[in-house]
Amino acid sequence: MDKKTNWQEYQAIIEQQGITKLYHFTDRDNLQSIIQNGGLYSWADCEEKGISIAKPGGSDSSRSLDARDGLQRYVRVSFVTQHPMMYVAMNEGRISNPVLLEIDPQVIYWKDSKYADRNATKNGARVGGDVEDFKAIHFSSVKVLKHFDLDDEEQKFYQAEVLVKNFIPLEYIKNIGNFGIPIPNKPKVLQSKMAYTAQITRNTPTAFIFLVDHSVSMNKMTSLFGEDMTMAEAAARIVNRQINELVLRCIKSNDTRHYYDIAVIGYGEQAYSGWNGDLEGRDFVSPEELREHPYKKIMTREEKRTRKGIVVKEVEKVQWVEAKHDGSWTHLHKTFAKAQQLLTQWMEKHHDKDCYPPTIINITDGEFNGAKREEVLQQANELKSMFTNDGNVILFNIHFSASKSAAEVVCPIEILELGGNNYAETLFNMSSLLPERYNADISRYLNDNRAGRHRAMGVNADATTLIKLMDIGTPTNVSQAQ
Repeated sequence: MDKKTNWQEYQAIIEQQGITKLYHFTDRDNLQSIIQNGGLYSWADCEEKGISIAKPGGSDSSRSLDARDGLQRYVRVSFVTQHPMMYVAMNEGRISNPVLLEIDPQVIYWKDSKYADRNATKNGARVGGDVEDFKAIHFSSVKVLKHFDLDDEEQKFYQAEVLVKNFIPLEYIKNIGNFGIPIPNKPKVLQSKMAYTAQITRNTPTAFIFLVDHSVSMNKMTSLFGEDMTMAEAAARIVNRQINELVLRCIKSNDTRHYYDIAVIGYGEQAYSGWNGDLEGRDFVSPEELREHPYKKIMTREEKRTRKGIVVKEVEKVQWVEAKHDGSWTHLHKTFAKAQQLLTQWMEKHHDKDCYPPTIINITDGEFNGAKREEVLQQANELKSMFTNDGNVILFNIHFSASKSAAEVVCPIEILELGGNNYAETLFNMSSLLPERYNADISRYLNDNRAGRHRAMGVNADATTLIKLMDIGTPTNVSQAQ
């Protein structure tokens, strides 16, 4: 690509500022088209060439603003990984599984590139193609993690951008080979694969985080396999059951293989490690540690499949998590923050691997408090926007209830199924859009044979449904050989 005559000046600036990559967010569903068409085109160039964008990140109003300012033929890339417009696109339903494409910073000094010190269509934006326009970018502001870390007046400069004329070829998208889609002219590099199909092995593990509401309202009574107990006790037993199942999947010839990292976060007024006994205070633990450090064993009832059908039997079960219902608050925002902290560390360790993406399962009996809905929804979107090469983090939100006065809605496809229930609609927007590969498990456990993509959520779920949702949320694609 032709460079500006003074391109070395730009190169010196980005080296001084430590800029090694730029970013462009898109939906995972757009990757196939981007690769097939040889790179990223502006939306106007896509229209001209007849390229269909499955899930456009920009809205109709943003396109109108682009056209107003003559920017419709530019691909917009940013300096930040937590772009506010990505979360706006998620909230408005234009994208559901965002991925960040890493762009070679050489595009900065291409001949026709322009620069904006904020969103280029905003009032007061400085937009131009000269080195002085590039220097006008507030580089200290684009280096913070989130725009919330800046003063109100400075937040607009977090969205500074580079505008690349017409097209960014594939060779300048540094991580385009990480998503399992064959690259033209390199057929031997990768085998084509669907997202959420990676085998879980010791070299490519996955992670589970269970979030359990410990607020005082969890002391309501419910029933589990005919035994009366508090909802807190039922939730604890079901989480312990699922953890035990995960550990059993890792045992091969008495060897406990490290297929998973597992964390439990309890929450009320604070968010804290949910482990007890020797593991108390720990975050992620391995299946081997769980097997070697049980907290206690109890006799409990459980459904067992026999030749005579399904019967309820008394069985001994290992427990690592205790029932609690002593918190006056339901501070989900603190819980999501802790989960993001754990996953950020986990992703840094595994981001180059073809790992099945982590799963978060949140179990609560009521509405969160202590933070605004918009703040918690933003946190949920930040969790859902984290990804491995195989797919985005899956966030399940399950409203656990002892009452049957309200209708149970599980894994809906459309928000209209929630009947205008504001809390249920909030859970819908907070929860992941499941890939269609989950439909087989949904059909098996819930007798829901509908086509389409379901939301990872349940409202007014009883103990039996909670168990089914936990089974759906913990995939079984463990390699039998590795």
